[in-house]
Amino acid sequence: MSKAKTQATDFLKEIGSVNAVTTEASNISLPESLTYNSHIHLPPNFSAFETVEQAVELAADQGVRVLGCGNYYDYSVYQRFTETARDKNVFPLFGTEIIALETDLQQKDIRINDPGNPGRHYICGKAISRFEDLSSRADELLSGIRNNDKLRMQEMAVKMAAVFSEHGIDTGLGDQAVIARVVKRHECSADTVTLQERHLAQAFQEVFFDKVSEDQRQQKLTDIFRVSSQSNPSDTVGIQNEIRSNLMKAGKICFVPETFVNLAQAKELIFELGGIPCYPVLADGSKKRCEYETPVEQLIETLKANHYTMVEFITIRNSPEVLVEYVSAIRQAGIAVVAGTEHNTLDLLPIKPACVGGEAVPEEIDSIFREGICVLAAHAFLKAHGEEGFVYGQEGDANQRIEDFSRIGAVVLKNYFG
Repeated sequence: MSKAKTQATDFLKEIGSVNAVTTEASNISLPESLTYNSHIHLPPNFSAFETVEQAVELAADQGVRVLGCGNYYDYSVYQRFTETARDKNVFPLFGTEIIALETDLQQKDIRINDPGNPGRHYICGKAISRFEDLSSRADELLSGIRNNDKLRMQEMAVKMAAVFSEHGIDTGLGDQAVIARVVKRHECSADTVTLQERHLAQAFQEVFFDKVSEDQRQQKLTDIFRVSSQSNPSDTVGIQNEIRSNLMKAGKICFVPETFVNLAQAKELIFELGGIPCYPVLADGSKKRCEYETPVEQLIETLKANHYTMVEFITIRNSPEVLVEYVSAIRQAGIAVVAGTEHNTLDLLPIKPACVGGEAVPEEIDSIFREGICVLAAHAFLKAHGEEGFVYGQEGDANQRIEDFSRIGAVVLKNYFG
């Protein structure tokens, strides 16, 4: 008889029985100190990290005990994530991120949580558990998303190469050449790479730097962009950002429209993956707050109408004052809250979430985030044991349910860390 394939979530079955954990949960308090991060991106997604090992090792070195990832559309790296996290005594959480489009809000010019694109709706799936043996429906949805992204990146790469060529720079780049660069950088399989705009921007920036001397870069970029380049000629990240904003965004010369799933399909995929649909709140992460999120009371009503039981903040975008305003109100409304950093640029920021400018997350908000991360641990544990988990539609008071799940999660983490 062949040995059963190891699953990334198998470790959750070793933590204890559901009965034992839930019994102990009735007499446990939340950990008074627990450093967490609910959302980073791991390579080969565009990421600040070169390898999975680097991400986990930095988390461990910085005292982050619970680490969640939220990759786009391929989860092959999650087994490696589990193995490394267990070796470093970090609790791994698995997730996904999906971009949906609400056409009715787009037509009304209402921005949701993308400040530059009305109607575009980012949604996360937290504590997913069925990402290795996909259901037929999950496979269908994921395959459709991947294929649409692939076709868009192919077309955009062709347009980008043509623009650079017009200005005397033969990049030799197409989508496959960009994928090859990602494979070489992260030592991964090509079929695990989901190309993103940032991958293209990085590849074109790197070739541009190879072919154009530093003293000529600013003028050449100004010619290519048709507006003045604002970045230092040696600033790799700055120029990558300018390539995206001046060439690849809506209305720009290399823009290719995206084909999105709708919000219902995005949520269906998250449920098929065994996760919790989670709304990423931008708040003052945009200079002009998105209409969907303002005021916070209206956002809460919308979240409830869309059956969200959890939201997430990427706190490095937020001031402490706005974080207090939004997180306190959302949690009081019976919605769990978590916090992450994304790390979806090349900036290698601290892994512990902090506010704008590195200011500390206020203690009363940190305690809400600790509670939320314990809810995720509980959901992951219960799903691994075939239970329902933390989903919309369960009976009872929402605030009490969050408290109950957070205590289960506290036991799960206690048992994991020994």
